Amino acid sequence: MRGFLILGLFLFVLVPFTSAQLVPAESRILFQIQQFLEFPQVLQQWNKWTNFCLLPQSPYLVVTCSDNHITELTIVGNKRSPSESLKSTGPQALSGKFPIDSFFTVVTKLSSLKKLSLVSLGLWGPLPGKISRLHSLEVLNISSNFIVGGVPSSIVNFKNLKSLVLARNLFNGSVPDLKVLKNLQVLDLSDNKLGPKFPSLGNSNNLVLLNLSNNLFRSEIPNGLNKYTHLQVLDLSSNKLVGPMPSFIFSLPAIQSISIAKNQLSSALPASMSCSNNLKFVDVSSNLLIGKLPACLGSSSRNRTVINVWNCLSSTSSKYQHPVSFCEKQAIAVKPPPRTNDGKQQSTVKLGVVLGLIAGIVVVVGGIGLLIFFVVKKVVRNRVQGYKNDSFAFEKNSTLSKTADGGNARRTMRMVSLGLPPYNVFTLEEMEEATNNFDPTNLVGEGSQGQLYRGCLRDGTVVLVKCLKLKQKHSPQILQQHMEMVSKLRHRHLVSVLGHCVVTYQDHPNTASTVFIVLENVVNGSLKDHLSDWRKRDVLKWPQRMGITMGIAKGIQYLHTGGVTGNDIKLENVLLDETLTARISSYNISLPPKVGSESPLAGPDQFTSVKQAEKEDIYQLGVILLEVIIGRPINSRSEAEDLKLQVETALAESPSKLRDLTDPCIRGTFAYDSLKTTVQIAINCLEKELSRRPSVEDVLWHMQYSIQVQEGATNSGNLSGNQSGKISGSLNNKFY
Repeated sequence: MRGFLILGLFLFVLVPFTSAQLVPAESRILFQIQQFLEFPQVLQQWNKWTNFCLLPQSPYLVVTCSDNHITELTIVGNKRSPSESLKSTGPQALSGKFPIDSFFTVVTKLSSLKKLSLVSLGLWGPLPGKISRLHSLEVLNISSNFIVGGVPSSIVNFKNLKSLVLARNLFNGSVPDLKVLKNLQVLDLSDNKLGPKFPSLGNSNNLVLLNLSNNLFRSEIPNGLNKYTHLQVLDLSSNKLVGPMPSFIFSLPAIQSISIAKNQLSSALPASMSCSNNLKFVDVSSNLLIGKLPACLGSSSRNRTVINVWNCLSSTSSKYQHPVSFCEKQAIAVKPPPRTNDGKQQSTVKLGVVLGLIAGIVVVVGGIGLLIFFVVKKVVRNRVQGYKNDSFAFEKNSTLSKTADGGNARRTMRMVSLGLPPYNVFTLEEMEEATNNFDPTNLVGEGSQGQLYRGCLRDGTVVLVKCLKLKQKHSPQILQQHMEMVSKLRHRHLVSVLGHCVVTYQDHPNTASTVFIVLENVVNGSLKDHLSDWRKRDVLKWPQRMGITMGIAKGIQYLHTGGVTGNDIKLENVLLDETLTARISSYNISLPPKVGSESPLAGPDQFTSVKQAEKEDIYQLGVILLEVIIGRPINSRSEAEDLKLQVETALAESPSKLRDLTDPCIRGTFAYDSLKTTVQIAINCLEKELSRRPSVEDVLWHMQYSIQVQEGATNSGNLSGNQSGKISGSLNNKFY
């Protein structure tokens, strides 16, 4: 929506306001447009007494008249774009009765139009070619609608067109040849399904902004871009562009911002490559680059933010890089086809043979793998069922075995998580010994679901023992299966469950009465402790807080990947170890439905759906993000909503307002772009509509971006500037 508002301001500045009495025919056309658009809120004040040429202008509505005719019409609605609608409930397009052909037939009767902006109005259907009847058009913006099909070839008939914005629609297929549009300055086709051929833009050097991001372009970046000497913003991110990364784009004389992230561009950039003095922001992350970055993109480049994560670069300050072998293999897999026509048929045949061989090998290896998997699974199942344990009445499912002297010995479960403590099944005697017969002096806490004791195992390991009295009848076998699921939850950002012990009733040996869960003891306190104590809080500067929240998000992602949702993600349940690594201590696994809905881990209440539970975790993550930004705990949901509104308002107003809301302990330690990105993540996580909250993968990607911006600013010694923000703000105000 911010882009739309800026676009409206640009159009307002571009054409001076002139009052006139509109001809009656064009007044009738405006009323028809109001009806076609199903009376959107921005047009609801129109009536038969409205003097359209005297309407006050705003970012949402502009009607400019000249010589009794409309020369500009800007209408910005409140319907979400297709990408936003995927995260929301209910349709955002106009009703099924909307006739797009008739609508544009009426619009094109405004023959004096120079600027037409129809944004976020829910328009749907293919864009009619008759739009080219607007021969005087200089600015066309129909972004954030539901326009489908191809971009009509008649678009090239706009000889005077300076700005073409078709972003955030559902356009697909190839882009018409735009070489004839000599006056084009702004081209924004982002967030569609266009491709695979890169658009032909001709040799005009008037282009100032080119945004083709989030499409399906799969080709090399054409060398013709080196002629665009006035180009200031280039965004080709999130496509499938292949071939070598062109070095010339970094030295275009006017270029200020370049984003080519999330493509498949390969090779190494020349060490002698130069960068334009105007270049302030570069994002080449998530490509297949190898070698070293040129000096002008390295850590020594001051006042320039460079994001380079998830390539295969060497000698970078970032630890988020793939091994070189990864990029080399991927580059071969996506290598663009040769441009020569000789032997084309023969190459196709060879490719088919190679692909056929690969497919055959994959099928054979996959079949063998599945066979081995099922054989091993059966052997393991038989081995587990062969154990017997007298003390717990686990006739078939016990993981205890008899020692030579007849005593019970713990059997350590095999773990694939290297570097984490092993999982064990304990006896009741061991639990009593560890806690000194559950001595009250070892009681750490008590809740509605049981007690928590501090204990010490025979090997000297200090642990926490959670004692859960079962309120429902559970068989030891079901509990054993359940705890085996728990044992597989091993991650560096989770407090590990080290083992368990199940106790049965003496008179009902097939019914479990108590479960003891042995937890890892994290001794450095909780995140709440650190934010509540000013001495501990002062240790947590912005980089440390970003690392902690990234760890929480990674822990949530791991849980969600394993189907563990509806977790109690709160400050007090996030523990910090000696290295300030975040460890989530409360996560939820439900028992199978046939036994009951109560979990022996006794996490939060069960949710009506997995999706709802996931989104509640995201909301709680958003609360934690706010808490680390302001530096104190948030005590209620209403307080979180109030703070969300405050930071949202500050974000829209000015950097100084946002800085004033931050914890004084972190001021001077953050790059403003990093803070701004994190604030926006928190705002999105705290959306009231569940469906509008991002996935944990989206959160992680943007948090990684925030960390990379912070690293770039730290390396360049610029922790107070806002380079990319200044660039995008000034350019958007100018061109949109």
